[in-house]
Amino acid sequence: MSMAAEVQLLKGAAKEFLVNKYKDYNKFQHEVMNFSLAGIEAILSSTDLYVQSEDFLYYLLVKWSRARYPELEERRKILSSHLLPLVRFSHMTYKAFQRILTCTDNDIDHEHVTKLITGVLLCKAYPAHKPGVLAACATSCLPVAERAYKYRHMKVVAFDKPCPQVIAYMDLKREECSQVLTLKQIFSHPFHVAGQGFILMARCHKDEQSDLYRFGLFLCIDPVLKGSRAVTVEYEFAARTRPRQFVSKFNASHTFTDGFVVGCDEIFLVPWSTFMANDDLFIDGVLHLRVDLTVVEQTELQT
Repeated sequence: MSMAAEVQLLKGAAKEFLVNKYKDYNKFQHEVMNFSLAGIEAILSSTDLYVQSEDFLYYLLVKWSRARYPELEERRKILSSHLLPLVRFSHMTYKAFQRILTCTDNDIDHEHVTKLITGVLLCKAYPAHKPGVLAACATSCLPVAERAYKYRHMKVVAFDKPCPQVIAYMDLKREECSQVLTLKQIFSHPFHVAGQGFILMARCHKDEQSDLYRFGLFLCIDPVLKGSRAVTVEYEFAARTRPRQFVSKFNASHTFTDGFVVGCDEIFLVPWSTFMANDDLFIDGVLHLRVDLTVVEQTELQT
């Protein structure tokens, strides 16, 4: 008891060490199965963890718990009380929710997980409301910070008439944009319109003539969802600037017949250093991007 304060300082330093050393999941994925419960909790409590998606972390925790706790009841207890609270369900994908909700594995407390997912989906569907019926799963509705995901969520508004159209928003923190220099690119999760999936991609482009790096934004069709039709779209990239409005930065049209990437190598028309220092673009440290995509025509491909 006389050393309680010193022990807490030591524990805090150990957690900070783990978080910093294992910030990039790609660099420690072969070691993760050997981590202790305390180590897993420390690493997954971090917002700075770079990983493909939150879905990936959920499946990782289930896999880790099955390897470390072979006894069913103990594993259920560890998952419910220690591991599931680390999962940021509000940043998981619909595909993962569908898979989890239809899962019949005994080591998952399905009633508990279903409440968490239901709360998240209702809050996403009605973001301006605070429904009292969600009191039992209120924690799932609280705003939880995104991690440094490789595949980013987008906020999407979809229209069916007079023609299929989506307006999708993606926010990137300044630190995430700075990482694009080394990570090369950041992808969105697919967003859907007229039965097709599209992906927004941000990447760093080097201008060979000036030898300067610039911020590029691109659009491609999701090859997993690509059907047998050619899709002609009109699209516009925009960014929010101070004080509040979105400003169009690039627009074009394209007929997608495969996974070809289209877009703009230098959407802001300034060198990378100038772009990163622009506080009119990084509003409170966040870059707000928008893509407005309208499907003009779909035709069957010739075989």
